[in-house]
Amino acid sequence: MEDLREYNPEGSTLRKAQMRMLDILKVVDAICQKHGIEYFLDGGSLIGAIRHGGFIPWDDDLDIAVMRDDFFRLRAILQEELPDNLVYQDYTTDYNYPLLIGKVRDKNSFFEEDFTYKLKEQGIYIDIIPMEKVPSMRWKEKLDYWYGHCFRAIHNYTDKKDKIVSSVVMPFACCLVWLTRLFNKCVRSKQIAHIYGWKAYNSFSSETVFPAKRMRFEDMDVFVPNDPDAVLKALFGDYMQIPPKEKRAIHTGHIEFYD
Repeated sequence: MEDLREYNPEGSTLRKAQMRMLDILKVVDAICQKHGIEYFLDGGSLIGAIRHGGFIPWDDDLDIAVMRDDFFRLRAILQEELPDNLVYQDYTTDYNYPLLIGKVRDKNSFFEEDFTYKLKEQGIYIDIIPMEKVPSMRWKEKLDYWYGHCFRAIHNYTDKKDKIVSSVVMPFACCLVWLTRLFNKCVRSKQIAHIYGWKAYNSFSSETVFPAKRMRFEDMDVFVPNDPDAVLKALFGDYMQIPPKEKRAIHTGHIEFYD
């Protein structure tokens, strides 16, 4: 069997970054439990918990998800209760931040990505991804393209001409998102997906997520979906299959530590 520890051996930059992310998660986990906010590991982080008992060895991010209403609560709480070495970041705290999700960043590090140089805060982070119930994934895919693209353009992710066009289109996209959310309240869908505007087109039932349960991740217990197998199969298919080397992607270009 292949030894995957070559990607993040103890003392390596990647392993140190993963441990810094884990430290951030420990703080966020404690705050969520204090305030009764139910989060769960998402994406590759959930694969890591099930398949590796922690981080995927080559993974350089950590994702948690919360339902959209809890996301707004958590955003406000984090800005009040995070310790001095951490900071909350999204488009409400940094106009050039081009994503519809939040991050909790470490102030004593640097984590390079495509748009990092535009941001006020540039440290190692964990992602906090809002989830919501959706009535139709086919409609979501169409809506995500326009809403997400316009949002990113307005927040300086694309060129100036695109920003101008997107500023005209954005009010109509926002109206469609609002009407879609209103419609969903009427039909009471149990189908959960990532927030509108976030380019992810897989869904799963709320019954496979809640109530979330605790599972070991590295040296701590975290929340994961109640049926992680069902969620991961919906997101990735055969998630237990180790991908070939050429698909073991590391996102960051450069990482620095200041302490």
